[in-house]
Amino acid sequence: MEEKFDVLNERGEFTGEVATREECHKNGLWHRAVYAFVIDDNGNVLLQKRSANKKLWPNLWDVTAGGHVDSGEFGRQALIREFKEELGIDITDDDIKYLVSSTSINEKGDIINKHYNECYMVTKNIDISKIKLQEEEVSEVRYFTKEELLKRIENNYDGLTEKTGAWNFLKKILENYIK
Repeated sequence: MEEKFDVLNERGEFTGEVATREECHKNGLWHRAVYAFVIDDNGNVLLQKRSANKKLWPNLWDVTAGGHVDSGEFGRQALIREFKEELGIDITDDDIKYLVSSTSINEKGDIINKHYNECYMVTKNIDISKIKLQEEEVSEVRYFTKEELLKRIENNYDGLTEKTGAWNFLKKILENYIK
């Protein structure tokens, strides 16, 4: 089944239009996305490594889970769905803490990705041996320490996706809230 997204205007308002993923990315239409960082009780952050088959940022470390918001779906619903699809993890609305919204534009080849992003945090201890990877999306997962991630971010996002807004927001969380 082809994914369909609500099209937004440049102010993030719904236009009433619905377009396919391909149409959004080919024509640079604004649409919604969500992502979350899982942080365990020790302040470690769970990240996923994108599959080698991904069009954008193959083989790079990425947010714990995330993706597009389907037409008619709320961001929190999309996040719960993405955790299940990508990692086989069940999370609930109570596990999710909304943090911030932002915009991002990424252009690579014939893809023009214009997102209104919703960022969430999930504070939960997840046993990575129980994770069931969606192999076409994710090749591995691992926990990173605060120090490891801050070093990667400071070192020109070493081994991380080009989602600089997400990484800089994570940096603020790590520096200000994680001991």
